[in-house]
Amino acid sequence: MFKAMKELFTSGNKDLRHRIYFTLAALAIFILGINIRVPGTEDLTKDLGFLELINTLGGGALKNFSIFALGVMPYITASIIMQLLQMDILPYFSELRKQGHTGRQKINQITRYLGIAFAFIEGYFFAFAFIGKTSNPMQYLYIATVLTAGTALLLWMGDQITQKGLGNGISLIIMAGIVATLPQMFITAFNDLILDNAATTQTLALGIIQFILFIIVYFGIVIGMIFVQESERRIPIQYANKSTSAYGASQSFMPIKINTAGVIPVIFASSLLSIPSLLAQFIKNDAFSKIVGKYLTYTTPVGFILYVVFIFFFAYFYTFIQLKPDEFAKNLQDNGGYIPGIRPGDETKTYVTRILSRLTVLGAAFLSIIAGLPILFQKFTSLPTSVTIGGTGLLIVVGVALETYKQLEGSILTRSYKRGYSRR
Repeated sequence: MFKAMKELFTSGNKDLRHRIYFTLAALAIFILGINIRVPGTEDLTKDLGFLELINTLGGGALKNFSIFALGVMPYITASIIMQLLQMDILPYFSELRKQGHTGRQKINQITRYLGIAFAFIEGYFFAFAFIGKTSNPMQYLYIATVLTAGTALLLWMGDQITQKGLGNGISLIIMAGIVATLPQMFITAFNDLILDNAATTQTLALGIIQFILFIIVYFGIVIGMIFVQESERRIPIQYANKSTSAYGASQSFMPIKINTAGVIPVIFASSLLSIPSLLAQFIKNDAFSKIVGKYLTYTTPVGFILYVVFIFFFAYFYTFIQLKPDEFAKNLQDNGGYIPGIRPGDETKTYVTRILSRLTVLGAAFLSIIAGLPILFQKFTSLPTSVTIGGTGLLIVVGVALETYKQLEGSILTRSYKRGYSRR
């Protein structure tokens, strides 16, 4: 890692440094936009409830009701829907997926249009839900238009970062929003644990110990996330026309990550569990609202259990949609490949399915722990809701940071190899 950072500041990597500067400048514009409120609105003082995930991914933009209040979540929703539609649900999108670069361009274009449409719908809903019924329809339309424009600007900035900067632009924008809230979280924890307990020497010492313990646990969770994110199960693959004993030959593997589905199961589970709360806000029925508040929220035992069950279900669903054992077995057999000790065809499919099932149990359990930590932390501590450990946001930060670093390291190694080759 330190060698790669040292190579970054050599004269041969000037263009790479410019990419990094461009990325940082674009993210700075995003952070600035988080604090620009939609004209004619105020900060949201009410509890966001199931919308807290959107607020977290947007760096608190929804709480500020800024021009970037929606963030890129409408685009993420559209991307998930498009991925599902490509899985032989609609033949048109399945054919586009098989058309290579041209098909991907068309899919990306449709995804962006669908994301903008979702942004307008969500913007109108937020205007109606949070601004109040006293405003006229044109005010709702104005706010929805501003929020949609903010999302469109973020999508454009994300594309610019991907093309002219470093890393995936959309992912980096999400990461920047989450990271932007971390300094204030640690400041709040410091104030509550140390400054508010400075009345006596004993309480001050206890507060310092608690704050140090909080930091150790927080970074311990980060290290655990990195370990799980980088963990993978390698399935050995042999091809009939190759020999591993040949000079210079290397063993082929199919790597399968423990957490193949990423954060998608948590997003799906959160969205599904939020539907009753959303209906309760519109129906305005006391009995229904009481049932939702008692059984269908994260903080209740029943709601928490449902949350975990949904995470496990969507983890299996999304993993087996992405990695289809039957297609893998067929493609491997068509290319003259096989898993040593396993017959091609149905046995290979069964073998891969069994491995995927076992890994998905571990991945879903990992996601459930990470998603449940903030809920349990708030349940058993007296710290403000802004102070938490674990959570989907931190998992996103770790994943994006790892991928960006790998891309940076790969670019540095490629340039070093080319310079070394040109000197020969």
